[in-house]
Amino acid sequence: MGQVISKASGVSLGARFSNDGEGPPRYSSHSFDGRSTERNHNLRVPPSIVVSDEDSSSVSERRGSRAELRRSSLYSTIDLVPQLEHYAGTLPRNQARSRPSLEALRKAFEEVEVRVEGASVSDSGSLQVPDGGNEEQEADKKAPVRFGWIIGVMVRCMLNIWGVILFLRLSWITSQAGILLTCVIILMSVVVTSVTALSISAIATNGRVVSGGAYFMISRTLGPEIGGPIGVVFSFANALACALNTVGFAEVVRDLMQEFGVIMVDSVNDVRIVGVITVTVLLLISLAGMEWESKTQILFFLVLLISFANYFVGTVIPPDEQKQALGIFGYRGEVFIENLTPGWRGPEGSFFQMFSIFFPAAIGILSGANISGDLKDPATAIPKGTLMAIFWTTLSYLGVSITVGACVVRDASGNITDKIVGNATDDCVGVGCNLGWNFTDCIQSQSCQYGLANSVKVLGQVSGFYYIITAGVFAGSLSSALGFLVSAPKVFQCLCKDQIYPYIIFFAKGYGKNNEPLRAYILCYLIAIAFILIAELNTIAALISNFFLCSYCLINFSCFHASITNSPGWRPSFHYYSKWTALFGAVISVVLMFLFTWWAALITFCIIFFLFGYVNYNKPKINWGSSVQAGTYNMALSYSVSLSGVEDHVKNFRPQCLVLTGPPNQRPALVDFVGSFTKHISLMICGDIIMEEDRKTRPQETTDGLVKWLNKRKVRSFYTPFTADNIRSGTHHLLQASGLGKLKPNMLVLGFKANWRESTPESIEDYINTISDTFDSNYCLCILRMMDGQDVTESLDFEVNHGFEPDESVENEEHPNNEEEGADDMSDEGNSDQIKTVFQNDQGKKTIDVYWIADDGGLTLLVPYLLTRRKRWHRCKVRVFIVGDEQNMEEGRNEMIALLKRFRLDVHDVIVMTDSERRPQARNLSRFVDSLAPFRLYDEQQEGVSMQELRQRSPWKISDKEFEAFKVKSERKVRLNEIIRKNSQHTALVLVSLPVPHSDCPSALYMAWLDSLTCGLHCPAVLIRGNQQNVLTFYCQ
Repeated sequence: MGQVISKASGVSLGARFSNDGEGPPRYSSHSFDGRSTERNHNLRVPPSIVVSDEDSSSVSERRGSRAELRRSSLYSTIDLVPQLEHYAGTLPRNQARSRPSLEALRKAFEEVEVRVEGASVSDSGSLQVPDGGNEEQEADKKAPVRFGWIIGVMVRCMLNIWGVILFLRLSWITSQAGILLTCVIILMSVVVTSVTALSISAIATNGRVVSGGAYFMISRTLGPEIGGPIGVVFSFANALACALNTVGFAEVVRDLMQEFGVIMVDSVNDVRIVGVITVTVLLLISLAGMEWESKTQILFFLVLLISFANYFVGTVIPPDEQKQALGIFGYRGEVFIENLTPGWRGPEGSFFQMFSIFFPAAIGILSGANISGDLKDPATAIPKGTLMAIFWTTLSYLGVSITVGACVVRDASGNITDKIVGNATDDCVGVGCNLGWNFTDCIQSQSCQYGLANSVKVLGQVSGFYYIITAGVFAGSLSSALGFLVSAPKVFQCLCKDQIYPYIIFFAKGYGKNNEPLRAYILCYLIAIAFILIAELNTIAALISNFFLCSYCLINFSCFHASITNSPGWRPSFHYYSKWTALFGAVISVVLMFLFTWWAALITFCIIFFLFGYVNYNKPKINWGSSVQAGTYNMALSYSVSLSGVEDHVKNFRPQCLVLTGPPNQRPALVDFVGSFTKHISLMICGDIIMEEDRKTRPQETTDGLVKWLNKRKVRSFYTPFTADNIRSGTHHLLQASGLGKLKPNMLVLGFKANWRESTPESIEDYINTISDTFDSNYCLCILRMMDGQDVTESLDFEVNHGFEPDESVENEEHPNNEEEGADDMSDEGNSDQIKTVFQNDQGKKTIDVYWIADDGGLTLLVPYLLTRRKRWHRCKVRVFIVGDEQNMEEGRNEMIALLKRFRLDVHDVIVMTDSERRPQARNLSRFVDSLAPFRLYDEQQEGVSMQELRQRSPWKISDKEFEAFKVKSERKVRLNEIIRKNSQHTALVLVSLPVPHSDCPSALYMAWLDSLTCGLHCPAVLIRGNQQNVLTFYCQ
């Protein structure tokens, strides 16, 4: 049921299809129309369109038609089924096909018309698609060369692992360490490389890998801070490794020339000449393209295989007397037993010295990963090819070590006359005595020139034909040099494209169908030549080994870190790895770095830390979804949860602020003020209450833009928009919903409503009720008033949040403002979006005046203390004003000083206000009364009108009875303002205890109190009140 079974005759629906033998038929949707469906029993067929399902890497693999259905789901004709194209936006040279938005899906079906990359879906269900045939033909013509796992990874890695150490050093290491310890050295190296290969495989299969190799994997896993330094170091190390292998080849050529008596200049300059010519030829091969480079590598690989066959055949050929004089006796049990144990000689005779000499032979495991952009399927090729290369090269190294140790003695003279005639074995030393040869003289005089311990050409002497091994040495060194010459530019090109470091973007440009980094090739060539001309690279060789070990360390750590963070995005299809083996690989790599060459390890880490510091300071705008981000999230979540189980303590109290800024860039002064005492100390949340009528006209990207504005201003704050009908309800919900666990606001910060006289009664009521709700919720409260206002919407041309309009300047009759410095400096520093405020200025040696009128638990004192810890405020002196009488003035002052000392607060002075209860001046009181005139009922002056009628008409107005009831309190507020203006006219900041609103106090009257307390000042004024709970203590427990 529910399925449509179509027979041969069912094609009459009009669906046209074709099949080229490669998969399912391709349907065209153009024939689906209303008429065809009606003729076939009203059958509803979901519309579909034909699209290409190929990305840039698969075009070269499969030719011909590349199409599949893009069908709508069962729910709607525009609601598409899951498709690859919707998730391909991060792939290079690809554009993600857009799926319909939620808004489009929610609209009425008749109104919807969705366009998906040239394909339109109308309400009739028909879809039109542009013909993509020409694009496919063009892509086929320009298809880049791609390699499989054998040629692209396994062969390339084997060539880089098989180098000069195999042919020229392995036999000597076997003589020093013995067969057993040599096998241990090989296996230890394999452990490190195998663990690293497993980590590479896991990272390479966790999403698509493009060009860049090890740098791409590390940077996309650990982020640009770690990836950038490794990209620079790894590229440089590959360039130096190319130089080293070229020099190794040149030295072999020089020695070969000397055997035939050919000398161009001298031994050093001959190496330079041959090296420069060789690296130039390798560059030309690289510039010819990856196809030619790959063919050259295959040729080298065949030469190496012939060399191996030549060697192993030579071990079974019975040696003649000339070979026996060189210490070669074929497979002999006594020779094998003698060479099982170590025979340390010279200053380099130690296990770790041999390990450090052999380990560079294993650094080629990243060669395949480094050209990941040229592989058909990196996710499959890198794991399979790298692990197979390690397996086969390990067998070859073990085989050569065991066979050469079973065939060749450690010391031989090369003199045929040392053959023992008869049974004269008296005073004979060495295993050669049992084989008919007496090498005692050269052994005792340490003048033997042949044997495992003395000659680096043993493999050639054992082999069937000596010069085939020489060809193998050439192939091994040249293939490694060519591999590194190709790897370095590829990695460096990817680094340059990411634009992490300046001045190197020039090298990012690619050429040709394979996007070859020709500029980076030239740079790598010049670096290689520079070090080839030095011709003394023993010191640099140690640095290179450390560079590669550092890369191995970070690859393993990347795998471990990505696994330990439990990020849902970490889903490698390669499952044969463990986060603990990856951690072991990272640790052992660091240990080996210091065991091999400690000074080179220090240099490497210094370079890494310097480059890391540069990237971390500049903070490039790059988001790769790294495991560092996942780890940060895990840490934040873990600490937040653990913090929830910790009981609050007064010593750990922090003012965690919910700041009603609206859009933060409209009220920078409010943002800067709160940021001044919360940055690096406590929580700050910028709350933006959006009115319901403004929500639909608000751009969707506004939130991201405001968060960027906060980050650019270096304000450590969250931004939380909230839609509500009014300020009060929005604030109420924000107070309850903001925060997480213990990271919740305990303090609300508002801007002062300076336009209250012109505001509607509902607006004033809303503002005062917000304050009352805050105290009812047991939150602290802070109100900031600026002389010139806080809202900068006029200069920024933004919409105004009518909860807080711009302030008006208040004239001070007693102290006219002759200074140009305002409370809020609106000067623009060349950026219209970043307006400078007074809180960003150095306050110098001004004072912060605290009018501690009511004991609120100490918050009024804590905020100025936190401010003075900032660089801009640390020279300010704090003065505390308290209420007292003349008789007990000195006693009250001393008590307050003692209390402040116990609180360990650095207060400059304590001033007792003895005249705070004096009646205010008539003109100030008159001004206060006049400001309330529009809000009074004057009910006693209106005869013939009942109180109820007046209340019914204007319920928000103040009755004469209420005015008289609060008259004394009103006069005290006016009087306190006179004292503040007299003592704190030009201070840096004034903090005044906020009066708690009574439940029976009219909103307009309370608003007038707040206005009268802070009017006429030339500095920012803060009305602040704690929640009556201690935030300061002088106890240690």
